[in-house]
Amino acid sequence: MNTPGTYLVTQQSLSAGRTTREVVEAAVAGGVDVVQVREKHRSARDQLAVARELRPLTAEAGVTLIVNDRVDVALAADADGVHLGDDDLPVEAAREQLGPEAVVGRSVSDVPAAREAAAAGADYLGVGAVYATGSKETEPSESEVGLDTVRGVAEAVDVPFVGIGGVTPERAADVVAAGADGVAVISAIAGAEDPEAATRALDGAVETGRRRRSDGDGDRPDGEAVADGGQT
Repeated sequence: MNTPGTYLVTQQSLSAGRTTREVVEAAVAGGVDVVQVREKHRSARDQLAVARELRPLTAEAGVTLIVNDRVDVALAADADGVHLGDDDLPVEAAREQLGPEAVVGRSVSDVPAAREAAAAGADYLGVGAVYATGSKETEPSESEVGLDTVRGVAEAVDVPFVGIGGVTPERAADVVAAGADGVAVISAIAGAEDPEAATRALDGAVETGRRRRSDGDGDRPDGEAVADGGQT
């Protein structure tokens, strides 16, 4: 799996009238590292169609393709792996079905869950929501876990992880400086006026965060003054 610096989660309903393919093409041009086919509230058949359409594009670009929740869709689309939540198959069961080379990710919201997922063999984690977000359409906004949880997870586990939830280019550096390897977003790329430019901006912010962390400056929040963090 590519180092998850900039990680796009797809959602056509949040893509400003564009198709998921159009958004992913732009993100790939902007240097995205990982694409997750999420497409919440769409059928497994639709998710499979999207994943199969994106598979040649991501494979050619060397971008990791992940399917949200559905191990069966990941298998049928020949995706690189799957991302699991609390209501999905356990990490070990997904690994049994997908094989040892597949990428298996896991969503967590606190340090104990991060330790458990790492011990179960997750290849990477999605930690959040770092900031409160309402990007799940009709679902309630997620409460934020904050940068302290990001720091705690970084100290507790060795597997790579991305911060997700309310992350914007203005906040991405803070998330990475706090210990995340990268950031996962939906509308910060998909809903942007220029998704390619938005991907490049996020990638630059991730690099800034990594420099700050290596310089021992991970506790200085550049994004504190930003009033509106937007959506995932």
